[in-house]
Amino acid sequence: MENNVYRETEGHGFPKVPSLVPHISNVKKSSSFKESEKKVAGGQGDEQEHSVSINMPLNCEDVQLHGTARVSETDLSGNGAPIFSSESTTTYSKPPLPSQSMPNGSVQPEEASSVNFTNHESLKSLNDNGTNFCKTWYSKLEAKLSILRGRVHSQSVEEDNSLSNTKKPLPVDFLFVKASEDPQIQTPKKCPEEMVHPQDKQWPFLLRFPISSFGICLGVSSQAILWKALATSPSTEFLHITPKINFVLWLISVAVVATIFAIYLFKIILYFEAVRREFHHAVRVNFFFAPWISLLFLALGVPSSFAKELHHAVWYILMIPLFFLMLKIYGQWMFGGKRMLSKVANPTNMLAIVGNFVGALLGASMGLREGPIFFFTIGLTHYMVIFVTLAQMLPTNKTLIRDLHPVFFLLVAPPSVAALALAKIQGSFHLESRIFYFTSMFLYLTLAVRVNLFRGLKFSISWWAYTFPVTAAAIATINYTNQVTNVVTQALSVMLSLISTFIVTTVFVSTIVHAFVLRDLFPNDLAIATSERKRKTHKKRFPLGLGSHGHAKKTESYLKFVNSDKNDLV
Repeated sequence: MENNVYRETEGHGFPKVPSLVPHISNVKKSSSFKESEKKVAGGQGDEQEHSVSINMPLNCEDVQLHGTARVSETDLSGNGAPIFSSESTTTYSKPPLPSQSMPNGSVQPEEASSVNFTNHESLKSLNDNGTNFCKTWYSKLEAKLSILRGRVHSQSVEEDNSLSNTKKPLPVDFLFVKASEDPQIQTPKKCPEEMVHPQDKQWPFLLRFPISSFGICLGVSSQAILWKALATSPSTEFLHITPKINFVLWLISVAVVATIFAIYLFKIILYFEAVRREFHHAVRVNFFFAPWISLLFLALGVPSSFAKELHHAVWYILMIPLFFLMLKIYGQWMFGGKRMLSKVANPTNMLAIVGNFVGALLGASMGLREGPIFFFTIGLTHYMVIFVTLAQMLPTNKTLIRDLHPVFFLLVAPPSVAALALAKIQGSFHLESRIFYFTSMFLYLTLAVRVNLFRGLKFSISWWAYTFPVTAAAIATINYTNQVTNVVTQALSVMLSLISTFIVTTVFVSTIVHAFVLRDLFPNDLAIATSERKRKTHKKRFPLGLGSHGHAKKTESYLKFVNSDKNDLV
């Protein structure tokens, strides 16, 4: 029968196994022959049962090719004393494996003699062919198990139990560890991460300077528009506001806008990867509209003594970048997969909308008509979609962290500016403009009475989200007062203007104190630079940076492998 088995394995291309089974067969025959001699001679003593126990490995990895295989054998001729070979043997360091017993024999595992099969001819063949075959098959099996992250079906455990009912089967954790030790198995490993810059040390200033800093430009430049309206509106002539205030505020706005533009331009040059990560951030991406909106504010607030009318080319130059940015962002909201509006909706999306209304307001002020109507229509359509999406946010959606609560005031800005734009397009503050105006007033009041939503917030750059919306509401009130002039509307105009000026002044002074005295205005920006990952060898990257700035180039290359969605700080 052994010969038949050997022929079958040889026919299938399986490797030769050690001639252990024929040896055991010879032992069995000799045992039965000697026992028959004892019975014929009237030998004394009870008939003894003999058995052979062989430890069979579960896989080819457990075969120790350079160790010593141990075969147990007892002397069958005499007193049954065990015979041990004089050769030194080595024992396995691995845990015992399940075994199968053969009833007809006299070999016990405890009484063993060592037989060295290291130089056996069959083992050499096993080393050449069998190991490679078994490893290939076993690697494929364990690779599938490793994909399941250690989840091994109960069927494999039952197969181990069927081998032996007396010994405890191998645990699932042991099997998974064994699979991970196989060098041919390509299991996904987590790349070690290391901080690019330690959290306990201050990072370079440009890395800490966020795109949301353009909110300062929006707040300051909107004040120039407010005081221009107070100085030129018929309903506020009783205040006798001098146009010089508008001129001074406009110059301050130009200085602030120019400074922030220059700083962020250096960040684009030296740390372009950080800028790219901000663009892919769910909150930060909306602030990329802020630079262009601030330029539109400067055009709206330009003093009459400086320029009475602006050329139409100014409007086209400012609106073309906004248009392409809208194509990108609005398209992602509809077809962006993970960046769809239902997944990334937050109050900062209003910044992406308000640019349409500001552009329509500036174009209508210059005497244009079709262009402003076009952008007003786009802004109105998307504003309604965003407003409904924010109102129907599910509890499972991510909520803004507490430090970002000031951005809720951005809900007031779009209807306020829309009322101004539509009034300028139509020529007066008609019914449609009043609908937008009253909507903004209701949202303003809704946020103002929720004190607990904004109480106890630590000062940060996000506080500038208070300034621009309340200023837009005050300007809309002044234009509404020009149409409906009475004591109530005039008092409301003055009150909202004072509130707006007070908020902007307070936030501006606090910004200076925290930036130059306390120096904690720009903390380490964990939202865009947290950790370093292993670089991919098959892709070569060239960071954008100046040759003399080695530190900037190093950080640039590191940030390409950074994955940060831990913080949503603006």
